Amino acid sequence: MIDNLAGAVPADSPSSALDEIDPLQAHFHEGIAPDEIEQVYLLKRAQPMLQAFTALFHGGQDGVIVRLLVLRELAADANDSAFSRADINQKFAYLIPESLETVLGRLRGHGLLAWDNPAAVYRITPLARNVLAALDTLLALARPEEDEAEMGFLLSQVAGAQAVGGVTVEQLKHLLGRLVELTEEFRDAIASGSEFRLRASQAKWHMACDWVEKGSVILRAITSDERADSATHRAAQAIGRAQSQLLNMQGMFSRALNQIERQRVHLGQSGLSTTDIKRWLLAHDDLASLAEEAIERPVLPLFITPAEMIDVAETELLLERAANIAPGGLPSGEDAPLTINDNPAMQAELDDWLKRLSDFANLDNFPVVAEGAPRSVPIQDSLLPASFAVASYRASMLPLLGDAAEASLQGATAELARLPVRFDSEDELVELDDPHVAAMSRATLSIAPPVAPPGPLIPPAFDLNLESLAQPESKTDE
Repeated sequence: MIDNLAGAVPADSPSSALDEIDPLQAHFHEGIAPDEIEQVYLLKRAQPMLQAFTALFHGGQDGVIVRLLVLRELAADANDSAFSRADINQKFAYLIPESLETVLGRLRGHGLLAWDNPAAVYRITPLARNVLAALDTLLALARPEEDEAEMGFLLSQVAGAQAVGGVTVEQLKHLLGRLVELTEEFRDAIASGSEFRLRASQAKWHMACDWVEKGSVILRAITSDERADSATHRAAQAIGRAQSQLLNMQGMFSRALNQIERQRVHLGQSGLSTTDIKRWLLAHDDLASLAEEAIERPVLPLFITPAEMIDVAETELLLERAANIAPGGLPSGEDAPLTINDNPAMQAELDDWLKRLSDFANLDNFPVVAEGAPRSVPIQDSLLPASFAVASYRASMLPLLGDAAEASLQGATAELARLPVRFDSEDELVELDDPHVAAMSRATLSIAPPVAPPGPLIPPAFDLNLESLAQPESKTDE
């Protein structure tokens, strides 16, 4: 008796005062009452609902799955509203008795299951059915693999609340926030310039547009509802503006993809592009396996940092500067180096080529195959006989024939451009019986009207291929 009195604590002691302090106060600064914050007040009012979620989702993932399994199986049996312990044991015969007893005790202790003592049965509480209904809607509509835009659940909440006349501003703000996030995500994808990211975002954009089309009907109903307050109307109008911005991004996607298409790099004449190569590489899970039996020795990458690069460059620069500095005094005099000017030889060759073409320009020198036939000669008759180098030089002058821009100038090349000779070539090689040139492209020289000096006329491009007998490796493509 004495021990009980000695251990008693007065009602006005500091210990009892501490018990009355809100535990939530420990998370806030001194002088700030949690109940004065609106969101805290609203969450405290919904504490029974929050405790139900805590009972289901507190702890490890395995325990959460077992609790949801038991509660969903019991709620799915719509034929019976009450379950005896024997019925529960039979329904969950695949669970060990200890785990089942623990789950039933937890659900019953947090108000998700009710125990009817006179009837000795368990009943599903309305709170449990509300929690399961919200969870089932979330699991059914919020699947990333089916709804990449992740708007289905948010829009279903707004539609359901509007149908029963209880849509809230918070529900509309959640939908508005998701629309803003999608708009920013699509803009980042367009700015990235990545074709793969653009196409993935465009597919996601099409799915978001489907939800926007369904949501437009709901928004019209909200804005036309006279019972909705001003805050609800403002939130609905903001959602409408966000939807318009989202729909206007179709043109931005098209322009970005067209720009990528214009800049696409193709690999030769294979028809493949860098995009095809990247898509093929992405289809392989293990890229390293492609190098098996292809590389005899492993690749050893060498890495160098900018600091080492600067040191090496500075050392090389100083060594080169020191080598160029004379030991002292003025350098000794030297004779000027003797150089040989090749211009006269080149000029003589050009004059000879101009004379030959001028001779061909004389109508009497063109053979007539038949009466009325065009006057022309094969190109090999004008280029040969000559060495491979001289023939290549003469062939390089042929593009000047008929060049109006060159004809307006002065000099030997201008006279060459003003000759009434036309050059025609074909994409076919002709084998020749010549000691220096094995083959050349089939081409002819024919009479053409004189070229007028002015006018920016550019002659058509051609490709005259010469094949040398003496030096096969020095084939000239001009």
